[in-house]
Amino acid sequence: MRNPHNDTLSSDRIGSKPAGTSVKEAQPERKCVLTGRHDARGELVRLAISPTGDVLPDALARAPGRGAWIGVAEAELAAAVANGKLRGALARAFKGAPLTIPADLPERTRAALTRALTDRLGIELRAGNMLLGTEKIAQGARAGAVVWLAHASDAGTDGPNKLAQAWRVGEEAEGTGLKGIILPLDRAALSVALGRDNVVHLALTDAAAAERVAVPLRRLLHFLGFEPDTAHAASAAGEDIDTKGM
Repeated sequence: MRNPHNDTLSSDRIGSKPAGTSVKEAQPERKCVLTGRHDARGELVRLAISPTGDVLPDALARAPGRGAWIGVAEAELAAAVANGKLRGALARAFKGAPLTIPADLPERTRAALTRALTDRLGIELRAGNMLLGTEKIAQGARAGAVVWLAHASDAGTDGPNKLAQAWRVGEEAEGTGLKGIILPLDRAALSVALGRDNVVHLALTDAAAAERVAVPLRRLLHFLGFEPDTAHAASAAGEDIDTKGM
């Protein structure tokens, strides 16, 4: 998997200032049916299996009925679908029950995880927990009101750097590595998701909202191939996530 060039998350709350028990520590573990490895539930993707055997991504891990967990990246899932490894693993897990696995399951999974993240961001905006725009974010950051800072993948370097500096000033954390995250979404995707024009920078002002966003974001980053322990995705110094194909 790719390791983005960022500081390790001490709190596992992606792009947010550390506080208390981490998301990862608080979560139960699940076993990946492909690798046999146990990881935090929030880092794995659940595949829901319908009564008729259809295998589909369950991005929110809430679908009723049977399911299986995978902890691999998109390329590994694509290989497992193509070579029959996923079918074999699911057949063993569900004792030979009939299964229908779509050839485009990896693409469907990426789309579902992306939608889960954008939907959550939209909910937090409507709830009044989000700041948009450079000036509003900078003011909130200097006032100590920002708990999570993020930028579009095509944000460039100047804006993220200036907002990160304002955030550090507001948190009295100058000289530390506190900074925002470069999301695996460009400004066009963020603008559509939030119903606003030219969304490049966004911030959350509520710690619980940051925790809620961290769950779908972590799943998406993990599926895109970024190690969960360094899942800042890219530094605010301008090292962007490769969003090709998203």
